[in-house]
Amino acid sequence: MKKQSIYSLGALVLLLVLFVAASMVSSAAFKGFRLDLTENKLFTLSDGTVRLLENLEEPVTLYFYLSQEASGEIPQVRAYAKRVNELLEEFVSRSGSRLSVQRIDPKPFSEEEDQAAAFGLQAAPINAAGDTLYFGIAASNSLDEIQVMPFLQPSKEKFLEYDLAKMVSTLGNPERKVLGVMSALPMSGGFDPASGPSEPWVVYQQLEQLFEIRTIDPASGELPDDIDVLVLVHPRDLDEGMLYGIEQFVLGGGGMVAFLDPFAESDRGDPNDPMAQMQMGSSSSLGSLLEAWGVDYDPSRVVGDLQFGIGNGATRHIGILSVPAAGMNDEDIVSADLEVVNVSSSGWFQPVEGAETSFEALVQSSDNAAPMDASRLRFLANPNDLMSGFNPTGQRYSVAARVGGPATASIAAPEGAEGHVADAGEQGINVLLFADTDLLTDRMWVQVQALFGATAFADNGNLAINAVDNMLGNRDLISIRTRATSARPFDRVEEIRVEAERSYRMTEERLQRELEETEMRLAELQAAKGEGDLMVISPEQQEEIQRFMERRLEIRRELRQVQHDLRRDIDRLDTRIKVMNIVLVPALVMVVALLYAVRRRRRQDQPAAGMGAGA
Repeated sequence: MKKQSIYSLGALVLLLVLFVAASMVSSAAFKGFRLDLTENKLFTLSDGTVRLLENLEEPVTLYFYLSQEASGEIPQVRAYAKRVNELLEEFVSRSGSRLSVQRIDPKPFSEEEDQAAAFGLQAAPINAAGDTLYFGIAASNSLDEIQVMPFLQPSKEKFLEYDLAKMVSTLGNPERKVLGVMSALPMSGGFDPASGPSEPWVVYQQLEQLFEIRTIDPASGELPDDIDVLVLVHPRDLDEGMLYGIEQFVLGGGGMVAFLDPFAESDRGDPNDPMAQMQMGSSSSLGSLLEAWGVDYDPSRVVGDLQFGIGNGATRHIGILSVPAAGMNDEDIVSADLEVVNVSSSGWFQPVEGAETSFEALVQSSDNAAPMDASRLRFLANPNDLMSGFNPTGQRYSVAARVGGPATASIAAPEGAEGHVADAGEQGINVLLFADTDLLTDRMWVQVQALFGATAFADNGNLAINAVDNMLGNRDLISIRTRATSARPFDRVEEIRVEAERSYRMTEERLQRELEETEMRLAELQAAKGEGDLMVISPEQQEEIQRFMERRLEIRRELRQVQHDLRRDIDRLDTRIKVMNIVLVPALVMVVALLYAVRRRRRQDQPAAGMGAGA
């Protein structure tokens, strides 16, 4: 039995050695291999991202800037930096050598820090000592074009893959995108006989800087062949031929952004028409197309909102809404992280019951809202008149929405038409709808000054640019899903952090008290000098100053030690967790299996031994 025990122990030791050796060999041999076992597949790239990376036309270099020492003081940043680094590695492995990453630590007063600042990366202050943290990504291609993510915020982790893919796609496919714009409003500026010449709207100027704009005449009856995305602004009085062209474009995989309006306040009618005054504030719609896409929209009614209506008390206007972040969909890249969007006399969309398409609200009213007839706004003199008979329904109304999914042609092909598309196929349609055109006008979101340019006071411009930018990214980019965050609450780490911060704050407060006491003492000494004309520092003052400076250095060392202890404790805890997951847990399983095998072997040997004794 002793020999069997020795053999069993030896076998156990041998298996442990083989396990460690196999782990080391497999780690080296399968370095690029990953198996994602997370609940939400956090480390598995979307199919759209993979296709983008595989089809890059230009090589792209990513510069990942992370202040190593400064980030060590913030556990959340360290954890998120690890997530970013892993995602970058996955991007590189899928790019077929078209993508490379340089990891840079921009230490204070270094050349790398100057480069980070030159790229436009943001240096975030992290403590009272004035230390800063760089945590961002810059990217360039062979044409010296640059894209920047100034600071990687952990709160935006769910959009990390999308933002990276968009950056890489923009630089890796640098051809300027073509934007087809059809507008019944004076977005591009012009000449009004009543008011004289006008400048292009600020949002239109921004679009011109980013994309090549192809103006579409609504009366042409067809769309250009070379546009990447179609933008409709106040499409009114469109004939069947143009509606057919729009539908075919969307069914064929083209992205579309449409701004409709039940009461377009910037629509002044035809200036050459003596009856133009009567045409002001006309409505716009897409007729049967919306119904075919499973969307309900009433071009004769607007949304009133007691909660989001601008003003207060006697001056509130419930027809002009200032929608805060609470009214935005923070799960969609178009509306996420917007703080306020202003709309005026806006309509709303809602999904048709039983529709096959998907409907996702982007911007919504509060639940203290209700529909109103648009006609009430036409010659409104007193905004308070809108309060008469207004009864909130408790429902939220979708001012902007994303519509996608299956759709079929609803408009018959004109005689002689070629290449008719019957349905959207598996890819489905992809449309962004806005029930207000006034949100694009300067007065709703930006203040334009001759000397200082444009200053935004709302996020209307960002909302419009986000929408167009999202549609201009091909379907692979649009298909990239938002992610759950990789951060998971860990009580012990949080306890360590809180305790360290408590100690840090106590030390900081002690420093502040000593500083105040020293300043008071210096003031007393200065007042006691007698002759105040001569600003001569006395020996007592000099001694006091020297003592304070020495104590200040000492306390700063204490602060650094607290931060060091914080990093040390968290690193130790991290190491223990890794050991438990990588070594101890598998080893424990092996030990249990071996003990079971030994026990089973002994049971098998006992009957044999009994039989031998009987013989």
